[in-house]
Amino acid sequence: MDRSGKVKYAIAGLVSLITFAVYLRALQNDFVILDDDAYVFENLHIRSLDLSFLRWAFLDFYASNWHPLTWISHAVDYAIWGLNPFGHHLTSIILHGINTLLVVLLMIRLLEAGRSSPTGAGLSDRMMLAAAGTTGLLFGLHPLHVESVVWISERKDLLCAFFFLLSIMEYTKYVMCRWSAVAQQRTDSRRQKTEDSARDTAVQRGFITNKHYLMALGLFILALMSKPMAVTLPVVLLILDWFPFHRIVSLKTLRSALIEKSPFFVLSLISSLLTIRAQHAGGALVPIIFVPLSTRVLVAVHSLLAYLSKMAVPVNLTPYYPLPEHVSLFSSEYFLAIVMVIGISVACIFIAKTRQAWLSAWSYYLITLLPVIGIVQVGGQAMADRYTYLPSLGPFVLAGYAAAWMYNYPSTFRKKGILPVKAGGIALSVVMLVLMAQGTYQQIGVWKNSLVVLNYILEKEPHPGPHVYRYRGLAFEKAGERENALHDYDRAIALDPSYVDAYNDRGLLHWKSGRGDKAIADFRISILLRPSSKRPYFHLGVLYTETALFDQAIENFSNSIALDPAFADAYANRGVAYALSGRPSEALADFQKALQLNDRLTDVYVNRGKFYLITGRKELAVDDFQKACTLGDNSGCSALNDLRRDDTIPQ
Repeated sequence: MDRSGKVKYAIAGLVSLITFAVYLRALQNDFVILDDDAYVFENLHIRSLDLSFLRWAFLDFYASNWHPLTWISHAVDYAIWGLNPFGHHLTSIILHGINTLLVVLLMIRLLEAGRSSPTGAGLSDRMMLAAAGTTGLLFGLHPLHVESVVWISERKDLLCAFFFLLSIMEYTKYVMCRWSAVAQQRTDSRRQKTEDSARDTAVQRGFITNKHYLMALGLFILALMSKPMAVTLPVVLLILDWFPFHRIVSLKTLRSALIEKSPFFVLSLISSLLTIRAQHAGGALVPIIFVPLSTRVLVAVHSLLAYLSKMAVPVNLTPYYPLPEHVSLFSSEYFLAIVMVIGISVACIFIAKTRQAWLSAWSYYLITLLPVIGIVQVGGQAMADRYTYLPSLGPFVLAGYAAAWMYNYPSTFRKKGILPVKAGGIALSVVMLVLMAQGTYQQIGVWKNSLVVLNYILEKEPHPGPHVYRYRGLAFEKAGERENALHDYDRAIALDPSYVDAYNDRGLLHWKSGRGDKAIADFRISILLRPSSKRPYFHLGVLYTETALFDQAIENFSNSIALDPAFADAYANRGVAYALSGRPSEALADFQKALQLNDRLTDVYVNRGKFYLITGRKELAVDDFQKACTLGDNSGCSALNDLRRDDTIPQ
């Protein structure tokens, strides 16, 4: 590696190291009840790395998503760290540091490619390093990215970005190979009449066998398997073909570029269909009757500007931005947003002949935000900081260009004695980066634990919505503060009397607190509000089992199973009710069905083991207790140890 290459990697490494150091505070953070329960600390699926787990990761739409690589990442963390949040946060910080390194290297590579393109335009070496370093520091240290890094459930953002950036880097190598092929063709033969036809021939001949093209395609698949937000990559590659690569200069070259990207577009389509199916299966998609298309478009346009403002001045960041209650085109807030977005777009198009970077960066920003802008509404948020993790690169690249220009500008006037301008600009940049790092450090503390982050949301948002109170109620309950939990459930229901999940949670709390009648009332209200919900029936079944009303329990478990024939927990608990009511054959059938649906239900192994023990089948009982113990169930280990004290049981 020559000296120039060492300098590039040294700058990238330094930026990455600074980013890693700032984020070390996150190692003190806990899991949060906002999805970390479903993704990690209550997710039994990730507790072993075997073929059964891989089958689940690739074939199940758990948590309304399809991202098998994300599940594998969490499973690897669990295998190494268990449920110690320190290790899970360490993995995320390392990934963000690597992504920051890749941003710097990719920026350098894109600038070098632009300089090597047929137009020969580009920045000097020093300006290029200044632009790449600034872009990397903004990406690594900006407070907007805290949510993606310190919220364990957003590991998918980091993994997706990792493979997304690597794919673009490989594509850049492929483009440079194509340029070499074009140059060789011109040397060997003069049959190409124009530059366009030379490029077109290079595209159509052999791109599918180029190793860098295939690597880019493979990395794109990995990005899609981490988070479907990567579906925009084919369009991003087309934008790069226009600038800085200058490969699209006519309709003919556009057609060739589209042919070249066709495998990418096919993969994007498949991923999009899988995502829609997963979101629909999990009930995460918000029907159009609840949030009209006109409202979605206005909120989306407003969000485009809101994200830019938070990139420029990262204040009042919050983990939750609720959908506004009143949205109108005639509101100055939304009307001006439309005018400004159109104005920025027109301005970028107008100056594109001389300043292509602006339109390229603006197009990248719009395209990469499109999947999460809210046209297809998922959940109740209007926007989210985590959605900017990759899209922010567009504005950050322009900021990098500006920094490079500021770095180079004073050198033109050294003879005029205003060199201090350069030193002043560098000092100002350092101050801004320090302030940004401080903001990131403070924002990391917002995610300290569930109660801290939820209290922060309630402090920042005057109208947070009922589900924030419900989540804080869950956090209070986990902390043992049942009265505070009950108060928050009551507030959630007062804000939304049809909030089924809040009734369920309050019913569970009543049940745990010995208020069975109130629990039953809440579960029955849930059923009235949403007859298609399986959970209230399930909770009633468990409650009736504990009060020895086995017939009622079996009836409710059966209702739950009728609504979801793949509801493993319902089979498991109905099996217990069958066993306690003296119906052993039905109990065994339900235990086996539950394990067929989910072979990581440790309670089922323990219960079936007890059933085998009672019926005199000790060897089968030992096998079940052993499986439960292997999966981390202490009761299974205890039962196994008790049995092994008997000399007739193998050690």
